[in-house]
Amino acid sequence: MKYSHFAIVLFVLVAASAKAQKTKPEVFKSIDAKNEFYSGIAQKIWGFAEVGFQEAQSSALLQQTLKDAGFQVETGVAGMPTAFIATYGSGKPVVGILGEFDALPGVSQEAVPELKPIAGQKAGHACGHHLFGTASSAAAIAVKDWLIASKKSGTIKFFGTPAEEGGSGKVYLVRDGFFNDVDVVFHWHPNAQNSASYGSSLANKSGKFRFYGVASHAAASPERGRSALDAVEAMDMMVNMLREHVNEQTRIHYVITRGGEAPNVVPAFAEVYYYVRHPDPSEVKLTWDWVTKAAEGASLGTQTRFESEVTGGVYNLMPNEALAKVVYDNLNIVGGYVYSPSEKEFAQKIQLTFSKKPALESTNEIEKFGPDSDKGGSTDVSDISWVVPTAGLGTATWVPGTAAHSWQAVAAGGTSIGSKGMIIAAKTLAGAMIDAFSNPKLIEDSWKELKKRRGENFKYEPLLGDRKPALDYRK
Repeated sequence: MKYSHFAIVLFVLVAASAKAQKTKPEVFKSIDAKNEFYSGIAQKIWGFAEVGFQEAQSSALLQQTLKDAGFQVETGVAGMPTAFIATYGSGKPVVGILGEFDALPGVSQEAVPELKPIAGQKAGHACGHHLFGTASSAAAIAVKDWLIASKKSGTIKFFGTPAEEGGSGKVYLVRDGFFNDVDVVFHWHPNAQNSASYGSSLANKSGKFRFYGVASHAAASPERGRSALDAVEAMDMMVNMLREHVNEQTRIHYVITRGGEAPNVVPAFAEVYYYVRHPDPSEVKLTWDWVTKAAEGASLGTQTRFESEVTGGVYNLMPNEALAKVVYDNLNIVGGYVYSPSEKEFAQKIQLTFSKKPALESTNEIEKFGPDSDKGGSTDVSDISWVVPTAGLGTATWVPGTAAHSWQAVAAGGTSIGSKGMIIAAKTLAGAMIDAFSNPKLIEDSWKELKKRRGENFKYEPLLGDRKPALDYRK
C-alpha cells in the first residue's frame, strides 16, 4: 500500500501530538500551540454571523474540524439541519461537551472600538458563540489526544447545538433522548470576567401571536376594516397591566415584528413576539397562559382572529456544585491573561462608551467560587442540566464592563481579546473533562447531587411541548 507524503506527515503529527499529551500541562500546551489555528476558525464563524437554524457554514466548519481530528460526525440530528454530534472513543464514561455557533440579529459591528455596523450584514456575534463552539472543539480534540496517549477508555461526545438564542435547539436534543447515555456535560460562555460558579438562571417560554383582520381604506371606509394592529396593541396594553399582578421575579418582553404596511391601510395582519421568564418553570407556564388569554381578549375586542405559536421554551439552570468545583479548580490552574499594549488601547476606547469602567486588569483574575445569584438570563443548556449533571464557566472574551448582546461584545469578539479568553476556556474545559475520565467518584457525586436537587419524582416535560423545531423563527 502506498501513502502520499501529506498522509505520512499528517500521521506523524497526529502520533506525536497524542504521544505528548499525557499530563494536563502538556494538554494545555498543545492547545496553546494551536492558538492561531483555532482563532482562525472562530474569526471565520464571526464573519459568517449566521442566526439560529441558519448556521450552515458555521456548523459545517466545526464538523469538518472535528472530522479531521478523527471524530465520527452525525448530522441533522433531532430534526435540525445544522445540529450535529461528533463522537470519539467507546465505552464508559461518556463525557459530553457543548458547542454553540448562532449569531444575533440587529447587532452587526466591525471589530473596532466605536459603533460601526458592517455594511450589508444584519447579524453579529453579540453573545460570542463563534468562540463558544470553537473552544469546545479545541477541548474535545485535545482530550481525544490525551485519551490516546494515556490509553484511557471512554467516549467524548461533542454536541453541535444551533439556535440557542430563542430557538431552544438543545431542548429538542434532550427531548429526543440524545443525552440519555451521557454521564456528565461541560459547557462555557463568553463573558466580561473569568468565573466558574454553580448558579441558576431563568426559565423562559417564547412565541409569536399573529392577528388577522380585514384591510380597508383607513379614511374612506374605516368601518369596513378590522385592524390586526389594534389587536396587537390591545394585547400589549393588557399584558402591561398584568405586570402588577404577576410574581415579582417574572420578566415579560415583547417586540412588534409586523404592524402593517401603510398608515392609510387598515392592517390585515400584525404579529408580536413574546418572552416570559421566571426562576420556576411552573410559574412561566402560568404566566404564559395569562398572556395567551390577553391575546384572546384582544382578538374578541377587535373582531380579529388570532393564532399563537410557541417557538421556544427552556428550564432554569440546575446547579451542580460537585461538578462546578472541578471546573473552577481547572480555571484556577489555567489562570487569566493580560492585555497587550494594542489590546489595552482598544479596551480603553471601548470603555469610553460605558458608565462603569471595571479595571482592565480583571482579565487576569478569577472570580470567587460560590452560588451565583445572577438570574437575569435564560439558556437552553438548562434542559440538559435537569437530565445530566452539567457545569460550565465564563471567560473574559469581552472588555470588562461589557454587556452581552451589545455592539461592544461583537467588536471585542472579533479581536485577539476574544481569542485569548477562548483559549482559556478551551484549556479549562479540557482539564475538567480529563478529571471526569479519571475520577469515577466525581461522576457518582454529581449524579447524587442532581437527583437530590430535582427530587425523586421528577419527569422531564419540555416547555415547548411536542412541536417540531421552529426552523423559520428568525425569518
